[in-house]
Amino acid sequence: MDVSTIIGIILGVGGLLTGFVLEHGLLSSLLQGPAAIIVFGGTAGAILTSFPLSELKKFGHWLKIAFSNQSFGTTEAYNTLVHFAEKARREGLLSLEEELVNVSDRFTRQGMQLVIDGTDSEITREILESDITVIEKRHKTGILVFEAAGGYAPTMGIIGTVMGLVHVLGNLSDPSALSGAIASAFIATLYGVASANLIWLPIGIKLKNKDKAEIAALEMILDGILSIQAGENPSILKEKLKTHLGNIPEPATQKKPEGIPARSSSLV
Repeated sequence: MDVSTIIGIILGVGGLLTGFVLEHGLLSSLLQGPAAIIVFGGTAGAILTSFPLSELKKFGHWLKIAFSNQSFGTTEAYNTLVHFAEKARREGLLSLEEELVNVSDRFTRQGMQLVIDGTDSEITREILESDITVIEKRHKTGILVFEAAGGYAPTMGIIGTVMGLVHVLGNLSDPSALSGAIASAFIATLYGVASANLIWLPIGIKLKNKDKAEIAALEMILDGILSIQAGENPSILKEKLKTHLGNIPEPATQKKPEGIPARSSSLV
């Protein structure tokens, strides 16, 4: 699990509730079914109107990504690409074909296969960059859904409050009940603003950061593949890869790496 996501939401919600209680508020007064239906139902309706159902079917997957840790295989990619560069320099590019069975990451395997097949370097670059662009576009949909929810929720809260006030002003026969009714009306605004700023927008930013991390890993792999194709010295390749990742510790041993794992992190 991605502990920061869980702790962040718990801390945010807990902070609001604790502050409310310290101001002598009753937690039971925050539980308003109609307000919840207006805000969360209205937000869900607006999201369904904004995005195709085929994309929204991935909503559970996006939540899973936000609440779980992912490995982008960067260290493994670094070790594997260095190994490929060293072997290609000793035995030639064709010797790498037998190594591809150890690479479960589709992007890396595809790129190395293009290199082994003798594809022109510019074509190799174009194909892999096109793959990265497609992945970015798919990621963007998930991010936009949560950002849109963060925009709709406060508006739905205001709508719920206005509806509540309309109901209050339409029943002025009991002035003693006005204060409680008005307070209940504003619960919808609380639901909308709180859900937007504690759930929807933070999760959208979390997905955006994970997207950046995965794209950075893909760009590193692309750079490494093109360097191998160009026959660059493995030492130069190491330095190139380190510019993407910062200082990566050298492999503890010189044995052949086990290969790059599939990126279970993808937001696709």
